[in-house]
Amino acid sequence: MSQQSPPALRVGMAGYAFMGAAHSHAWRTAHRFFDLPLTPELTAIAGRNRAGVEQAAQRMGWGSVETDWRALIERDDIDLIDICTPGNTHAEIAIAALEAGKHVLCEKPLANSVAEAEAMTAVAEEAAKKGVFAMCGYSYRRTPALALMKRMVDDGRLGTIRHVRAQYLQDWLTDDNAPLTWRLDKSTSGSGALGDIGAHIIDAAQYVTGLNITGVSALLETFTKERPVDGELVGLGGHGDVTADTPRGPVTVDDAALFTARFDGGAIGMFEATRTALGRKNANRLEVNGTLGSVAFDFEDMNFLQFYDGTDAEDARGFHRIMVTEPVHPYVGNWWPTGHGLGYEHGFTHQVVDLVTALGNKTQPTPSFREALGVQKVLAAVEDSATNNSQWTTIKGNNP
Repeated sequence: MSQQSPPALRVGMAGYAFMGAAHSHAWRTAHRFFDLPLTPELTAIAGRNRAGVEQAAQRMGWGSVETDWRALIERDDIDLIDICTPGNTHAEIAIAALEAGKHVLCEKPLANSVAEAEAMTAVAEEAAKKGVFAMCGYSYRRTPALALMKRMVDDGRLGTIRHVRAQYLQDWLTDDNAPLTWRLDKSTSGSGALGDIGAHIIDAAQYVTGLNITGVSALLETFTKERPVDGELVGLGGHGDVTADTPRGPVTVDDAALFTARFDGGAIGMFEATRTALGRKNANRLEVNGTLGSVAFDFEDMNFLQFYDGTDAEDARGFHRIMVTEPVHPYVGNWWPTGHGLGYEHGFTHQVVDLVTALGNKTQPTPSFREALGVQKVLAAVEDSATNNSQWTTIKGNNP
């Protein structure tokens, strides 16, 4: 006798570039490795360029295409809207979708301003009362080693948290002739390294420790003030043919962000984000020091965790390397045999697993829009502090 399949969760996705590809892979994969209460269906994908979105739909497995995100929301055969578009569109799409009774998954950071994030949160919380839920896509939470790190903190193995050190270092904008894209335009992206990758380490630090950042002192710097705007160069993603005659446009976001922070509960932290650290490809790092132990994570070595147990015998103390590939580790039991590590894409798959499981149980998935609003408030405080000569800036109401 064949077993009946779970009901479908029909997904409509806006955007089809880098994040769209990662999300598409997750929607296709999650139910094939995890038992889910709903079966994701890639119903429709939307993008402004018909030729581009049709090609993406064929390549990534979507059933149909639209050239306007509004059409996704109007369709009766779509249950959830997945937002993979630039930050300046998040609020409009998410609010419209929730008000139309569609669940929402929105990429990070939640919005381009606190005001937009607050509006999105208010609508999301009203929708939740009707059984319509929203989640923000901080996928690094679902890396098994980082999830294990949180488990260790929650279990008290670090004692009282005293210090947090967080870095996110990349190098893809080190070359001054790297082309000007939407990620370098504040009106579209909201901020530069701060919001693009700094948001991840802010979320990770608050998530892992269970503490909220209450104040910051910050510096922001833009090293390359102008970049090539030639359409062909931007389209190709290359910059080998830039000449003195190639037109250049202003960069309106930060290349690097640095700030100190205080957490509720007394801990202090140091945060650093840049896309100009030559040689660092995706060094998303978090170290947490407590009264009983310390733990450290680096995504460039993503299947491992460094742990120092201060309760060990004095002659046996030292950081030891935990290989996070055992079935008892978060998410890992549904994948490969012990020792066969996971990759970047698995975080997005685990994100879908947690979201679909929550929707099937009719419970609020995490991180909620309110949690993501907390990150948005930190981003805004960092910008305010940097604008005011690193003045200490208190964050009010950062308590998701």
